[in-house]
Amino acid sequence: MLSGKHILLGVTGGIAAYKAAYLVRALQQEGAIVRVIMTPAATRFVGVETFTALTGHEVGVHTFIGDDSSTPSEHPTQLNQHQSHNAWTRHIQWGEWADWFVIAPCTANTIAKIAHGTSDNLLTATVLAARCPLLLCPTMDGEMMESPATLDNLHTLRERGIHIMEPESGYLASGLIGKGRLPEIESIVKKIDELVGELPGPLFGKKVVVTAGPTREYLDPVRFLSNPSSGKMGLAMAKAAMRLGGHVHLVHGPIALEIPEGLLAYPVTSAQDMFEQVQELSPADVYIKAAAVSDFTPKTKVTHKVKKSAEASSIELSSTPDILSWIGDHKHQDAISIGFAMETENLEEQAESKRKGKKANWIIANSIGHDVKQQGFESDYNMVTLLGDELKVHMEGPKEDLAMSLLRTIFSV
Repeated sequence: MLSGKHILLGVTGGIAAYKAAYLVRALQQEGAIVRVIMTPAATRFVGVETFTALTGHEVGVHTFIGDDSSTPSEHPTQLNQHQSHNAWTRHIQWGEWADWFVIAPCTANTIAKIAHGTSDNLLTATVLAARCPLLLCPTMDGEMMESPATLDNLHTLRERGIHIMEPESGYLASGLIGKGRLPEIESIVKKIDELVGELPGPLFGKKVVVTAGPTREYLDPVRFLSNPSSGKMGLAMAKAAMRLGGHVHLVHGPIALEIPEGLLAYPVTSAQDMFEQVQELSPADVYIKAAAVSDFTPKTKVTHKVKKSAEASSIELSSTPDILSWIGDHKHQDAISIGFAMETENLEEQAESKRKGKKANWIIANSIGHDVKQQGFESDYNMVTLLGDELKVHMEGPKEDLAMSLLRTIFSV
C-alpha cells in the first residue's frame, strides 16, 4: 500500500525523536517517499543533518527558509533547487505534496497547537495547509497524557477526523512507568499501511491514459525530426494519477526516465505510433495528453542514409495525427481530457483556443522559459496556467509536486 506514496513525517521535541530516524527507514523499505519537518525543539534531540541524509531531501524547521540551520546551498536537493521562487511557501507546497502526514512523536504542546489552530512554526502551519489525512502518535509522560487538557485536545482532534494512535505503556523517560511511550516502529508502519488502504483517491478504479515525452519522425535511418522534451512532466502526471488511485497506462516516446512499478508503460517512437496506441487503449475515463508530439513528419522516408551533397536539398512534410482532437471527438460523455499547450507568445489566448477547438476539458499552458534549466523542456521545475470552463489558476513548482496540485485541483472542482 505504501509503494510510491508520499509521507510527510513531522518530528516534535520529545525524547522519542531519535526513533523517527528508524521510522523513516522503515517507511522507505515499504517503498514510500519520505520528507521530514521538525519543530525547533526537536532539533535539540536529533540533528537536521540526520534526516537530510536519510531522506535525501531538505528538512524544514522554520517558516522562513533563511532561519533554518541548513540552507539550500548547503544541502542541495531535488526539492529546493528552485526554492528561491517561493522560499516561504513550503507549508503549502509540502501540504500539497503529501499523501499522508504523520507526526511521530507528537508532544502535548504540538497536540494543543493543532487542536487550537496555532501555526507558529513550519510543522503546525503545514498541518493547516495540508489536504491529506493526518495521523498523530502522542508521546509524553503518563501524567501529561492523562491530564484533562490533553484528553480534551485529543477528543477535539478525533472529532475532526484526525487519526490518533494510542501510545503504549511502559518505562518512560522520567523514570516512571505509565502510558505515553511511542509505539513500536513496526506498529506505526502497519497502522499507516492500513489507513492508506482505507482511503481511495478521486481516481480510484478509473482508467487513465497518459502520453509523455517526444516523438521522432525519421527522415532516414539516422536522422529524425523531434524536440527536447524529456518526458518529466508527463511522467509526473502519470505518477500523480496513480497516487490518486488511477489505473494508469503511460504511452511514452523515447525518454531516459525510470518508470515506477505499477505504471503500465507502452514505449512508442513516432506520432503515428502514439496515436495508434492511444486508440488501442481507448475508451478511458481520463486522458492526459502531455507528450510533445511532432506536428509534421516527412512525406518520404528512405531506407538508406542520405548522403551529404553540395546541392541544396528540401524535405516535404505532412501533418501528423492530432491525438488531442481525436480524444475530444471520441471520448465518452463523462470522460475527462487534459491537454498541454506550450507557446512562445500569447500563451493564455492560444491555449484557450486550443482547449475549445480540441474539445478538451482542461488545458495546462506553459511558456518556453528563457532559461531552460528554470522552466519547460528538460527542467525539473515548471510554471503553468490551468484553464477550464470557469477556472483559471496559475501554479508553479517542481514538476512532481505541480502534477499532484494540478490533478487535485481538477478533480476537486
